[in-house]
Amino acid sequence: MSAVSTEGEERRPLSALPKAHLHLHFTGSMRHTTVLELADEVGVVLPDSLTKDWPPALSTADERGWFRFQRLYDIARSVLKSEAAVRRLLLEAARDDAAEGSRWLEIQVDPSGYAAAFGGISAFTELVLDAAAAAGRETGVDVAIVIAANRTRHPLDARTLARLAAQYAGRGVVGFGLSNDERRGEALSFAKAFEIAGRAGLVATPHGGELRGPDSVWSCLDGLGAGRIGHGVRATEDPRLVAHLAEAGTTLEVCPASNVSLGVYPRPQDVPLRQLFEAGVRIALGADDPLLFGSRLLDQYETARDVHGFSDEQIAELARMSVRGSCAPDDVRRRLLSDIDAWLAG
Repeated sequence: MSAVSTEGEERRPLSALPKAHLHLHFTGSMRHTTVLELADEVGVVLPDSLTKDWPPALSTADERGWFRFQRLYDIARSVLKSEAAVRRLLLEAARDDAAEGSRWLEIQVDPSGYAAAFGGISAFTELVLDAAAAAGRETGVDVAIVIAANRTRHPLDARTLARLAAQYAGRGVVGFGLSNDERRGEALSFAKAFEIAGRAGLVATPHGGELRGPDSVWSCLDGLGAGRIGHGVRATEDPRLVAHLAEAGTTLEVCPASNVSLGVYPRPQDVPLRQLFEAGVRIALGADDPLLFGSRLLDQYETARDVHGFSDEQIAELARMSVRGSCAPDDVRRRLLSDIDAWLAG
């Protein structure tokens, strides 16, 4: 049933809008009910912020806040002890995306964080790729993998992961990222790793411009050859950078709920979504870590509509931007773009 605005104007159902989801972290995609059940199965005692006080109150305004966020993420990751748990996570992530209209999902994972429990980074990567393919067959959502390095670890570790990603390029791995606290681990230190990934044809999609300002985005663009930027919202602090992003067609993977949860902006209306959109910057809305923020992909589109006042025509353009910024094959893109037009026409 179509929703109706207070002005009486018919609004199309956002869950039926075809879209691509380009910013979702592996453990962070887990359902809250699943982390509770898996923790019980393997005997992991979860803190109150992942049980009765969920979703947790978070802020990363300082390093202590980020440490707390990372600690919760690591605790959640510790419940993933078996192949069945990994397969369940990917299947449920694909099912959740399917329910919200996503047809193409790129999920980001650092295999080194799981290697000890699964026989090494190669064995874990192969499990993830097989589970992703199976989830896609069951749900109709194409699930691709972005392998990401941790910027708080040594750049040589990133090169190892880049070679791993290159090994599976064209076999389910589509990109190479750089995550964790961008205030630590200067992006340029990881240039060699991104060169390795780039030679294999993988899109570079490092995090930047969230916990740090425009300088972080410039470093990702100039030093890492970024084709997309994870977050990038603070690019608005530099008009020259915004103009450059618009002209170059660089996609920002904007995650409004996490920006507010992590204290980057105090309120949802303060996230510069409309400013970026009106400047002509490509935007792909993402959920980031639903397990920790309590907010999924559909919530981001609802925020665009209800908080930032996007019309259905503008929301359809957001969906098109997500498809154009994706690593989906040309035939998948064409089908998605056609279906977005049909949603708008309907």
